[in-house]
Amino acid sequence: MTLEELQERQAQELARRAQLANRIYCCSAAGCISCGSDALRQEIAAQIEAAGRGGEIEVCGTGCLGLCSRGPLVRTAADGALYADLAPEDAAALVAGDPAPIAAKRLDPGAPFFAMQERVVLANSGSVDPERLADYVAAGGYQALGRALADMSPPEVIEQVKRSGLRGRGGAGYPTGLKWELVARQPAGTKYVVCNADEGDPGAFMDRSILEGDPHRVLEGMAIAGYAVGAQQGYIYVRGEYGLAIQRLQTAIKQAEREHLLGSRILDTSFQFRVDLRIGAGAFVCGEETALIASIEGKRGQPRQRPPYPPEAGLWGKPTLINNVETFANVAPIVTRGGDWFASIGTERSKGTKVFALAGKIVNTGLIEVPMGTALRTILFDIGGGIPGGGRFKAAQTGGPSGGCIPEAYLDTPVDYESLARIGSIMGSGGLIVMDEASDMVDVARFFMEFSMDESCGKCIPCRAGTVQMNDILSRLVAGEGSADDIAMLEELCVLLKETSLCGLGQSAPNPVLTTLRYFRDEYEAKVRTEDAG
Repeated sequence: MTLEELQERQAQELARRAQLANRIYCCSAAGCISCGSDALRQEIAAQIEAAGRGGEIEVCGTGCLGLCSRGPLVRTAADGALYADLAPEDAAALVAGDPAPIAAKRLDPGAPFFAMQERVVLANSGSVDPERLADYVAAGGYQALGRALADMSPPEVIEQVKRSGLRGRGGAGYPTGLKWELVARQPAGTKYVVCNADEGDPGAFMDRSILEGDPHRVLEGMAIAGYAVGAQQGYIYVRGEYGLAIQRLQTAIKQAEREHLLGSRILDTSFQFRVDLRIGAGAFVCGEETALIASIEGKRGQPRQRPPYPPEAGLWGKPTLINNVETFANVAPIVTRGGDWFASIGTERSKGTKVFALAGKIVNTGLIEVPMGTALRTILFDIGGGIPGGGRFKAAQTGGPSGGCIPEAYLDTPVDYESLARIGSIMGSGGLIVMDEASDMVDVARFFMEFSMDESCGKCIPCRAGTVQMNDILSRLVAGEGSADDIAMLEELCVLLKETSLCGLGQSAPNPVLTTLRYFRDEYEAKVRTEDAG
């Protein structure tokens, strides 16, 4: 397939859809499937057949529509309506185009949850069938890759990524363009592109939703990266628990290879790029890039000392570019619209948008995308709807086990890399867990420390032994059996782990403890035994 043929396919698919009276999009992400969207979709298809309208109405699956707490969600193309909490008995009204029976389930697109978002990564969610290549092509899919191959040299692609200011969305926030440039500068030869899809933070489901809802966007971003840095082989390292994402990635890769959008002679050029999947066994430490590399190579997933860094010596000792799912999903729109466009969104040092998974004690549980720098208060109370039942907000956890707990006093903090760092937290991959006044912050710290303890690979003593000791102390405090010396020892261990652990897991494991000690110290002191406190 050439670029011209790709554009012709886009026009044909759009023309086909224009002849339809309606196209009904039924959310087929994991959240809505768990609420019964498969049964709803089957009933919609049955109603279309029973009405004899197969040639004028069609139903298809689509990616996450965002408001996961109200699934199953359905969007109708004819009038742009979005419905929540649907059941199979609502299918007849959808097919008949009669909104009256389901009017109470219609959502307002002008509501803050929808109106205050800016979708770049999630632009196709709700309008593209993830299992149908034609849908992605209709949305302009693979044209950014075609443009890069036809009109841009590899250094020009990298320059656009650098101009965009895109930073790695996996947590560390390293400038993406600089990382690409480091790999591109290595001597010609075997190089690799790796997509880190080992999303393991409790409460995080951003990368999973992207892979389930728009897998071709990630594949296209990886192919553009391969062209830019001189790699012909890519790997997606995805955790085994993400069965639906794995299935859709496998389907998307086969579809793309069949049409020469991956593989050899991509878009009738000399460029070739293959993508293979590697399934992780669920070890959180494999989100760290050197542990991930070891796992792909068939070794035990443990980090190693750096330098050398992966851009110099990564997979099988070869130069390797590693970015996460959301980072690659930003690449195609940057190539299409230019780096300056992307840089116009966000803040001076944190460009673009960020996808967050809202979870915990919040009304609108789900997936959102907002410009960098959006205030935490806006995210939680305007978009998220606040605390259920009018409860009082207590803290928000960003960055998962590696992040910190942010108290009410910092609700007006802009959510960007620098602002979060100043108050002791991190952006992380985008998990955002909300806690209300009933939350015990010492127990929250214990929960995350127990997670880090269980997920430690055991290679270095500070993390292997330190997380166990910290978990024991926190457990004693939660049980009301701690002492004032325990709090002092916690603080010493936090410094020890941060300064001496081998990798980011151990270095960041103290963050939930440090921030809860900083902002909720009274809760720690209240748990000290009375005789010690006196």
